[in-house]
Amino acid sequence: MDRYWLTRQELADVLRSLEEHGGKKPSDILRHAWTRNGQGVGGNEMRGMLPGSPLPPIAEKLMRCKERRGFSLHEIAELGHLLEFSTLSVTSMQNWVKRDFKIYFHPPQAGKKYSLDQTALLLMIDDLKANLDFESIRRLFAMLFSDCIAAGKPGLDGLTPLSLFERYTSLYQALDRRKLWDSMNEEQLEQVVWEEAAKLAEAVSSLSVDQRAALHTVLFVAVISIQAARLQAMARRYCQAALYMR
Repeated sequence: MDRYWLTRQELADVLRSLEEHGGKKPSDILRHAWTRNGQGVGGNEMRGMLPGSPLPPIAEKLMRCKERRGFSLHEIAELGHLLEFSTLSVTSMQNWVKRDFKIYFHPPQAGKKYSLDQTALLLMIDDLKANLDFESIRRLFAMLFSDCIAAGKPGLDGLTPLSLFERYTSLYQALDRRKLWDSMNEEQLEQVVWEEAAKLAEAVSSLSVDQRAALHTVLFVAVISIQAARLQAMARRYCQAALYMR
């Protein structure tokens, strides 16, 4: 039985729906993911009607909730476990919020929990670390968000951590639907991803030239990082099979 999972774009949509309280509900998005790969469960009249796997606890909470402004680190780790190729863990995030990226997380912006924007930042760090060191991630974040954090704002005009997470996850999903990863060589792929990331960055007209350049780079690297995580997960799977499936 396949486990319940979300694409990054679906998780971004869930976070946005929690923030906006309008349009598509979190339960709608989670229900669609639940039935995406639904399987029959036996030879009775219910065959073909039930989803293929039970809802994880965090998904069930979100299906029931009417309002939520933030998540604990344990809940964010549970969200990360729903994602394809994610390696998010509570231990890693504790290090990030207390040390490596403390400026963005102290104190939590949603009472004792981390806000939706802070949740998006943690998810982005997990994606970007596949290809960047923490110093590079900090410098890119500083170009985009440090002034806002100092002023007590979640982000720049037209660009918040959550909207950045939305942008690159939607870009990855669009490229994945076009099956570019399998149909292009490295040079062609680099050009297409770079150009598509540039279009998204240029659309945020409120940014300075340096901020737009930083956004362009983050979008590009984040998309490539998701694909890198996909390949790393494949490598781990084959290694584990060789070591333990004898």
